[in-house]
Amino acid sequence: MEFLNIFQYIINLNLTLLIPYSLAFIVMLISSITDLKTREVPDWINLGLIGAGIAINLLFSIIYWNLGYIINSLIGFAALFIIALIMFYTGQWGGGDSKMLMGLGALIGINIFQLTLNTFLLAFLINILLIGALYGMLWSFYLIYKNRKKFVLNFKKINKSKKVNYSKKIILVLFFVFILLAIIVQETYLRLIFLYVSVIIVITFYLWAAIKSVENSCMLKYVTPDKLTEGDWIAKEVKVNGKYITGPKDLGIEKKQIRKLVSLYKKKKVKKILIKEGIPFVPSFFIAYLVTLMFGNLLLLFV
Repeated sequence: MEFLNIFQYIINLNLTLLIPYSLAFIVMLISSITDLKTREVPDWINLGLIGAGIAINLLFSIIYWNLGYIINSLIGFAALFIIALIMFYTGQWGGGDSKMLMGLGALIGINIFQLTLNTFLLAFLINILLIGALYGMLWSFYLIYKNRKKFVLNFKKINKSKKVNYSKKIILVLFFVFILLAIIVQETYLRLIFLYVSVIIVITFYLWAAIKSVENSCMLKYVTPDKLTEGDWIAKEVKVNGKYITGPKDLGIEKKQIRKLVSLYKKKKVKKILIKEGIPFVPSFFIAYLVTLMFGNLLLLFV
């Protein structure tokens, strides 16, 4: 009897919500596990999600004779496509993360005529930024702990470099200038601002040094060309006989470049390639997705 009640409850649910949201949950769960294990999400998952999102909403439009489903799907895909490109080309996300976001846009869609801060995709994006920042910070602490000896040595090395020592002098001068301004001014509000700026300048400088140390000591590794996958970030430029093959400016290596490197590797013209391992961000997407389902826009909870 209990089973029949549950079955009847599922039947009564709106399938246009149940199917997309359930599929998104399953895909993001699988992708999170894959990202944590291999540091990548296979293209077939992300491209499949994009295709499934558009196909499902097209099917809904046909079944319910309502073009709104496919239109919302295409708008959702286009909107998140633009955001994903911005995040990818600014180096915030990898190719897999960006494609995942596009797929979710196509699957869930956006109704621009009913757009509010509680619209699911908009709330989801805001939650990704909030949760992603915390997730990235915690992951960095984990990397520092795991590679603490390398991190300390690299941090000391960075702080001893000529450029950094020169920057330290500038930071020190700015620090005392703002402290002096805080002492001189009479207005309490301005005094607090100057004190705040003086502290932020110092914290920002050492935070930059720490992030750079994490990158150099915890995220860089050498791999043979046959271990490369499309979208890997190349940390050091690769040239053969003066001809450019790949490098950091590519924002992710392409398949044809990998094939070229493998060929050169077999001819013993190329050895190991230095790549930068990014933080696996898909799990933070999954957490943000669950939080959005349960609580909506986190920003509205604090405002």
